[in-house]
Amino acid sequence: MAKARTTPRNPDLVRGIGKYTRSQMFHKRGLWAIKAKNGGVFPTHAPKPVVSDAVVKPPKFYPADDIKKPLINKRKPKPTKLRASVTPGTVLIVLAGRFKGKRVVFLKQLSSGLLLVTGPFKINGVPLRRVNQAYVIATSTKVDLSGLDVQNIDDKFFSKPAEKKKKKGEGEFFEAEKEEKEVIPQEKKDSQKAVDGPLTKNIEAVPELKAYLGARFSLKSGVKPHELVF
Repeated sequence: MAKARTTPRNPDLVRGIGKYTRSQMFHKRGLWAIKAKNGGVFPTHAPKPVVSDAVVKPPKFYPADDIKKPLINKRKPKPTKLRASVTPGTVLIVLAGRFKGKRVVFLKQLSSGLLLVTGPFKINGVPLRRVNQAYVIATSTKVDLSGLDVQNIDDKFFSKPAEKKKKKGEGEFFEAEKEEKEVIPQEKKDSQKAVDGPLTKNIEAVPELKAYLGARFSLKSGVKPHELVF
């Protein structure tokens, strides 16, 4: 068995300069004999034919981060179950948001599961709004909803039109923008009046109910919330 060569054929005299020249190495390696044997030309091999049915090898490149693939949502949406204490006409106390502490009248549950409530607006300033039932307390007080029609009010009633983005110039970018007042559509104003009209009459027919809805709910020192009966 031949031993493996441990010393190079052309050792360096100085780093980058070999002991033998290129022509000397040509003869030393015997390349002249191979060239003379093939008519003065080095032999060439034809490239191997490409096999069409060859197995496709997986790529050697792998992304550094995992590529997230969206999962298929197979869950069917279930309608939100309404609490037994929340029935049409029930007076609710709002616990969060702009009208926190206000008393409102529950009208119906929308398809999104949110509650449609109103103040009414003329009594305590709460317009037609959508409220999550997790942020209200149901009281034992009820309001008569006879003569009230809220069939045409749904989730689309509260949708806002898409705003167009305005391109700002260099001067406008550094200047403070003037806040524009939100213009309420006339359709919403008419719907508010149609709901508040018969509802206000029913409220005024009950003594002290109007003052009860107009008062804001709050806790005083020494009052224990878990012992209150609403």
